[in-house]
Parts: sequence; C-alpha cells; structure tokens
Amino acid sequence: MADFFEIDFLEVHTSKSGDAISIRYEQGGEQYIHVVDGGYEATGPKLVSHINKHYDRPGFIDHVVATHPDQDHAQGLATILESFSVGTLWVLLPWNYIDHLMPRFERYTNPENLKNKLKKAYPYIARLEEIANERGIEIREPFQGAQIGAFTVMAPTPERYLDLVVTSAKTPEHVVEDSFLGIAGQFLVEAAKRAKSLIRRGWGAEDFPSDGTSNENEMSVVQFARLCGKNIVLTADTGRDGLAEAADYAPYLGLSLPGGVDRFQVPHHGGRHNVSTEMLDRWFGPRLASEPAQGQETFTSVVSAADEDEDHPRKVVVRAFKHRGAKWTTTEGEPGGVRTSHNAPPREGWGPVKHVPYPDEMEE
Repeated sequence: MADFFEIDFLEVHTSKSGDAISIRYEQGGEQYIHVVDGGYEATGPKLVSHINKHYDRPGFIDHVVATHPDQDHAQGLATILESFSVGTLWVLLPWNYIDHLMPRFERYTNPENLKNKLKKAYPYIARLEEIANERGIEIREPFQGAQIGAFTVMAPTPERYLDLVVTSAKTPEHVVEDSFLGIAGQFLVEAAKRAKSLIRRGWGAEDFPSDGTSNENEMSVVQFARLCGKNIVLTADTGRDGLAEAADYAPYLGLSLPGGVDRFQVPHHGGRHNVSTEMLDRWFGPRLASEPAQGQETFTSVVSAADEDEDHPRKVVVRAFKHRGAKWTTTEGEPGGVRTSHNAPPREGWGPVKHVPYPDEMEE
C-alpha cells in the first residue's frame, strides 16, 4: 500500500472540551500508531475502542504523547497505557528537574518535599509515570527537537518549560488561600459572562484579549510532521508564547511561514487567549479580502470542542482562521469525531465534515 496518514480527533463529551487524538500513518511499507492525549477518564475506553476498530486491533502503540498535565488531556491516557503494549511515553515530569528547580523555590530545602508537592499539583501525569514504570514503558522528554516517529517537537524548550513550572499558579510558591481563590473564581465567572456578550462585525474584524493563557497550557508539546507531502502541526493547548517559539523553530524543519501548513490544530479548543492577530499573521499571513469559496480554502484547521461546552470555540477564533483562508473543521456535532487524512483506507460512516458558516458576530 502507498504511504498514507489518518489523524482522528475524537469527540470528548463533557461540559468542558478535551483532546483525544489518534494517528496512524504508513511510510516505506511500515505502519505506525501515535496517540496524542486521551481526554478525561471516561474518554480512555472510547479511544481504545476506536483504535481497535479502525486500526485493525493493534497490540502495540509506538508513541503516546501527554502534551501537558491538564486533566482533559492526560487523564484518559492511563487507559491507553494499561490496554496496549506501548513503545514510548512522551511526557514532561517537572519533578525530574529538581536539581534545576530547587534554587528557585526558596521555601523548600528538602528535594523530596518539593518533588511530592509537584506530584500533588500534577496528579494525572504522575499517574502516567506510575503506570509506565509498572509496565516497563520507556519515558522520554518531548522538548524542542525531539523526534517522535515522523513528528518533531517544535516547543517547548527546556528553559521556557522550567520557567513556566516555577511561575505557575499550581506550583508551591504560588499556592494561594482559599478565600482568595473564591474571590478569584468569582471574578473569572463574571469575566466569562462578559465574554459571552456578542457584537455584530463585518468580514475581517477580530479583537483578542491582551492577556494570554495559563502556564499549564503554555507547557503544551507542539508537534510537526511532513506526511505524504503535507505539513501537519498539532498544538494541544499552547498559547501565544508557545506558538511564537514553534514559529521560531519552523525554519529548522523546512517549514516556511507564513503559509506552508496543510493541517493545523486550533489551540485550546478554540480559546481566544491562545492566539492573536499578530501570531496568526505570522503563521498564515494577513487577512484575506473575502472568504474563499467552499473547496478553495488554503489549509484545514481542526478544533476539538465538545457539543456541551458553551465557551469553546470562541467565535472570534473561528472568524480569524477563516480570515486567513482556513477550512474550519470541528468535532462539534460529529458523532465519533473527525478524521483528516490522505490516501487512507476508506472508513464507513466517516464522511466529509459539516460546513461551518462564517460567524457574523464575535465576543466583546
């Protein structure tokens, strides 16, 4: 069979969105399976069933990537590690860098205490480490430049990752009192309510918040592959800094920006704090004068967003990708999820995705 690839973005049905991505590709007569994130605990068995049904019941998964420690990405991977033989688990475990972190946490003089605090802060990846050790699965670091099969890590670098660990609101130096959390939580709820207020705007208008996303999202592993001549970028929940770091690295991979990307995962389920006009211009070029006709789009964007999630994707993000010629593809309203592929085996029940019209409104 000729070389092919298929990338499946599974539906994650909860009140909040999540990521569960399985990839199968063939190069030079050899097939590989690559799993990126596993959604929540309930998503894991669905991902196992999907792989068994559509990838010919493999007993072996070449690579499993936990892009960052958030529950909606990492928790479901435990089931993958327990259900298959796995070649390599790729995950960044902050407690493995205690020697580098200790001088930056003034409250801690005992490395073991800091290690335990970090494991408590990031329980879902701690569980993945535990399972991998029990099952003899190799664990490797997905830092910039790492080769994960046909994929290369574009971000993060070790330096930026460690800075994010130190300054994260989840790590020991930044634990805050419950009373403050209550106030802050209420503030975030009110901010979310304000964000749902929509205004009608014409083609080309877009306005993003000045503040970015969480440190944990910025820790996300960004991956690039050129499969069957198609340039593919998977971004997980990375933010503007991660996209900038990945763009800086793109020339080393022969990826010419702006443009040059054929498949692009929209970060963080279409969150508006993860992208900006300037960053999208850098990746895809300036806004077009008008929307391309259906079938004339210049690249495919894919977003993992749950039907039940009222906050994602943001309309301004949908607009911004369409402004740059994207075919907008979403798991919303797609039973099972969506597949983007090239020369892949036919699959019953997985046809073309629904067209998403251009939103004539966006968030204030």
